[in-house]
Amino acid sequence: MEVRFTASESVEIRVEEQTVPIQHYLRQPQRLVNAIADPKLMEALSEDLFLLKMRPLNFMDIYHFQPTVVLKVWSTPKGTLYLQSQSCEIRGIDYINNRFFLNITGILSPQQRQDQTYLVGQADLEVKVALPPALWLTPKPLLEVAGNGLLKSVLVRIKQRILSHLLSDYQQWTKDEPLLEGLPTQTLPVLE
Repeated sequence: MEVRFTASESVEIRVEEQTVPIQHYLRQPQRLVNAIADPKLMEALSEDLFLLKMRPLNFMDIYHFQPTVVLKVWSTPKGTLYLQSQSCEIRGIDYINNRFFLNITGILSPQQRQDQTYLVGQADLEVKVALPPALWLTPKPLLEVAGNGLLKSVLVRIKQRILSHLLSDYQQWTKDEPLLEGLPTQTLPVLE
């Protein structure tokens, strides 16, 4: 029996601008990946591809597994970040791994409103999986509630990391970035 689970999460963060606009910071995809994931669980495969090992998950107290996802993360010259899953693997349960599809997409974009910058974003997560025979007798609505809840908890965890890490990293980056030394202290223009 195949089931489909989905979840979405949005975020809006007011940005306290530094001497360098956040759009410049956002053109570095590795920064976003470091903000959404524990660096110990992430490996850069290339400039825009990252292997992310999610924390181990528990489905209905029966199945314990660890998803790994290859994410493509890229940005536009205006600083809009995009995230798209490229492949995935479920470690721990071969039966599910061979019958599992995961798709995650996300966008994070700086927006100006009344002379204030906000980061506005959304992530959508979808999983399709053929359930093992042990779950075939479980009512489908119960499975969907459990699966959708599990996906929502993953997205909420990512959102919490963005809220707690992204802006502090941006502020630290403006202080530490060696290329910024010697630049005038006025705000740099946003590239169109």
